[in-house]
Amino acid sequence: MRPFGTSAPDLRGRVGGALFARVAGPAGQENRARIHDTPGPRWFEADRPVRTVHGDASMFIGGLRALLLQSLHPLAMAAVAAHSGYRGDPWGRLQRTSTFLAMTTYGTADDAQAAVDRVRAVHEGIRGRTASGEAYHAADPHLLGWVHAAEVDSFLMAHQRYGADPLDEAGLDGYVADTAHVAEALGVVDPPRTGEELTAVLTAYRPELRPTRQALEAAHFILHHPPLPLVARPPYAVLAANAIVTLPPWARTALRVRPPALLPEGCVEPAGRLLTRTIRWAMPPAPPLTTSGANAG
Repeated sequence: MRPFGTSAPDLRGRVGGALFARVAGPAGQENRARIHDTPGPRWFEADRPVRTVHGDASMFIGGLRALLLQSLHPLAMAAVAAHSGYRGDPWGRLQRTSTFLAMTTYGTADDAQAAVDRVRAVHEGIRGRTASGEAYHAADPHLLGWVHAAEVDSFLMAHQRYGADPLDEAGLDGYVADTAHVAEALGVVDPPRTGEELTAVLTAYRPELRPTRQALEAAHFILHHPPLPLVARPPYAVLAANAIVTLPPWARTALRVRPPALLPEGCVEPAGRLLTRTIRWAMPPAPPLTTSGANAG
């Protein structure tokens, strides 16, 4: 039931605005205008699969899944635990990530490259050792390759299950190829370019993955202690439950995660689809390109 005196457009605007502010941050509107209104060539034209996937509400589930899956690489998780501030500033981390994705997916080629350059500069300074003494460096191409593969797999999995317009086989391969362009710019060597190659890369990393104490703590924090007001926790629980059920069984077992008991297993995916439709309704789609330009990729 809508609050008394609140029209459907008003409600949509309020809910969508609150979601956008949470995900995009205080500079969200300014960044949105720059990304979509600045003329010039883009890395990806309007019909590319990466724009379809990254513009869909299924990204909320895919993003949570990616965080959980990525945490299973001990070196990646050690870097996150020591340098990301995911506990002290989780929304800031989310906002920086969403801005990067938006800039590289929709922004001008110059702005996309500038966003990549900033991330590479940050990665260069992130070094350390795990509790067991293993050295890590965020700019390591092999480590970047895992983070990229886990993210792409998560976004694709969520989109194919909850997206408004799931990709066909050609579109799926196209999405992996699109994201490879960004991955190479970030320093990944020979990233996957097809769905088959993506599966092979994920399989190749399996012997390196294990659930460290930091990974288990991060999963518990992400799933059970989100920094949200009480009213937002039930929908977040639905997103989290769907992130869990889309993980491979071995990853769920390793992280010791399962959907909350209050949400029967048979209701998880229907609830996830309903919630993503609601988010899609509330948040306006990205505006079309103001200029087609030549593809700069």
